[in-house]
Amino acid sequence: MAVVARTGRGGAGGGSSALRSFFSYRIFVSAMFTLLFFATASVLFSSHPAHFSDNSEIETTGNAYMHRTFLALKSDPLKTRLELIHKQASDHIMLVNAYASYARKLKLEISKQLKMFDEMAQNFSELGVKPTYRTALYESNGPVDEEVLRQFEKEVKDKIKVARLMIAENKESYDNQLKIQKLKDTIFAVNELLVKAKKSGAFASLIAAKSTPKSLHCLAMRLMGERIANPEKYRDEKPRPEFEDPSLYHYAIFSDNVIAVSVVVNSTVQNAEEPSKHVFHIVTDKMNLAAMKVWFKMRPVKRGAFVEVKAVEEFTFLNSSYVPILRQLESANLQKDYLDNKLDNETTDEKNMKSSGDTKHLSMLNYLMFYLPEMYPKLHRILFLDDDVVVKKDLTALWKIDLDGKVNGAVETCFGSFHRYAHYLNFSHPLIKDKFNPKACAYAFGMNIFDLDAWRRERLTDQYHYWQDLNEDQNLWKSGRLPPGLMTFYSTTKSLDKTWHVLGLGYNPSISMDEIKKAAVIHYNGNMKPWLDIAMNQFKNLWTVHVDADMEFVQLCNFGL
Repeated sequence: MAVVARTGRGGAGGGSSALRSFFSYRIFVSAMFTLLFFATASVLFSSHPAHFSDNSEIETTGNAYMHRTFLALKSDPLKTRLELIHKQASDHIMLVNAYASYARKLKLEISKQLKMFDEMAQNFSELGVKPTYRTALYESNGPVDEEVLRQFEKEVKDKIKVARLMIAENKESYDNQLKIQKLKDTIFAVNELLVKAKKSGAFASLIAAKSTPKSLHCLAMRLMGERIANPEKYRDEKPRPEFEDPSLYHYAIFSDNVIAVSVVVNSTVQNAEEPSKHVFHIVTDKMNLAAMKVWFKMRPVKRGAFVEVKAVEEFTFLNSSYVPILRQLESANLQKDYLDNKLDNETTDEKNMKSSGDTKHLSMLNYLMFYLPEMYPKLHRILFLDDDVVVKKDLTALWKIDLDGKVNGAVETCFGSFHRYAHYLNFSHPLIKDKFNPKACAYAFGMNIFDLDAWRRERLTDQYHYWQDLNEDQNLWKSGRLPPGLMTFYSTTKSLDKTWHVLGLGYNPSISMDEIKKAAVIHYNGNMKPWLDIAMNQFKNLWTVHVDADMEFVQLCNFGL
């Protein structure tokens, strides 16, 4: 049984061995057919050598690729090296053609670059079909000539190097991210130049606005010369009773600009229905007092109106022991602070009115408005006018307006979030925060009707002194007349119709002529004053029409009217 069993196992083993022999034979036959197939393919492909085609592309597929693969399989290292050179050249031809195609698609103004790309691609193509290289490297059945291959490789690499340099230099034209970044850099640089130009323009405008024009200086000097040459003609006269008559219409004008004051007076009188009832109180500084008096002596106001000219020094109660601003202005440090910091709390409108370097903040003429009840103790009402306004209608109705017991009649200047108290005062200070509403609407100064009796009753000058004393270190506001004016008349101002006072002719070119035609008073607040060369032409004639052009000194001083 054991023998039989072993014999059975042996028989089974013999069958298994026969099966393995059968499969080994099949594998061998398959391998032989495969080798035969490749040998045949090699013979067929050897008759079609690969080289650079005329259409600027290196063949990397099909017969040429199979041919180079068999060359590598034959273990010829030079053939393998030739294959790598082919691949490099092909890649760079495609890259150069891609840039050229992209340039055409973008329709860029870079014909020179396009020509360079086309020439580079053509050079690559021509290199592959040179007879020397084609015969030695592709059509020869023998081994590759190493010297020829080395020279071929050198030329290919030189052209690749040139292509890379050309692409690197021109990549910026095709790389969107680079173009975007370059554009951003350009925008930033242009914006910087714009900011500098705006600052330079603002500074130039400031110099033009705040420097005394030659014409104004000339006029003042000629008027002074006239006074010196003919002193007997310009003796001071006794005060007229009309200057204190409360039944008349009284105006207050505080200025050192002779021709500007004359325009205010002339335009008011020309539009007044009863000029003989109008009295103008002009206050100037000691330096310009003589010139101002000579002007109104030489060119007396027509139609019976009255003019009183005084120097601020004649109001002897206005001294540093009584007036806080005078006491503060005597401090050299405070003067420097006023010049350095005066714009910190002002809006665009106010900045235009009081630009940097404006020493008007340091003049007492700018603060006389707060002392009107004491300067004119016998008057009940007075109309305050800035020297840069033009009157276009009769103003007597202002004296008849019911102010509802309030002190100041003025036009509001706020719209939207602009020109509100928050723009003028320091609301981080607890006292300001407690007393005032930051959203309260501001109002204009330059055309204000004041009820002097209500002013005295409310003791508003004391209120002004209170705030001015607290602001000695300028922690409530930085400078100027407007912030303390808003505080002093905070709850005592009656809003007037906007047609009484149209502002902005000295900085805003978009004011409509319809608005100006309806206005009773137009105000050239801003740097572009009508007596300056930088005045806006569309508004200048509204002022020059009231200039006394027949006055000999005006003609001699070349005002350019």
